[in-house]
Amino acid sequence: MTIQQIIKPTFSVIGKAGSTDDGADFIAALWQDANAHFDEIAHLAKQTEDGALCGIWGAMSDMAMTFAPWENGFSRGRYLAGVECEDDCVPPAGWTKWRIPPNTYLRVKNDAEDVFPRMLAYLRENGYVLAGAVHDFTDPADGAAYLYFPVMKEG
Repeated sequence: MTIQQIIKPTFSVIGKAGSTDDGADFIAALWQDANAHFDEIAHLAKQTEDGALCGIWGAMSDMAMTFAPWENGFSRGRYLAGVECEDDCVPPAGWTKWRIPPNTYLRVKNDAEDVFPRMLAYLRENGYVLAGAVHDFTDPADGAAYLYFPVMKEG
């Protein structure tokens, strides 16, 4: 498991929002909706210098929208299926924009079912605490999926 430390300033994501209160398959439904209507927000997506998307995010927050980790053993929270966008953009009707606070993240490739619990163990073993909700990230350059763990050192 290769872990990278990334310091990311505040960033914005525009997408389709839901929560665990919406049922077991709500994340898949959000992505289906976002992908089916991406043309409505494509012009708002942040791009690299060569015109590629900067990032596809499954942003997460607690139910109170404080960007704290999901509650009840990471089983209850909110999710935004979307794309990184310019901070000043206005979402069209039916879309939601979140401003994700700045954080230091530990980024790990999400390539096995046990990545999440292994990373939680790594945090404990290495003096880190989870400083917020973990986000899903897909790198548009190669389609690789990652988890972004916002962290701070204990003490």
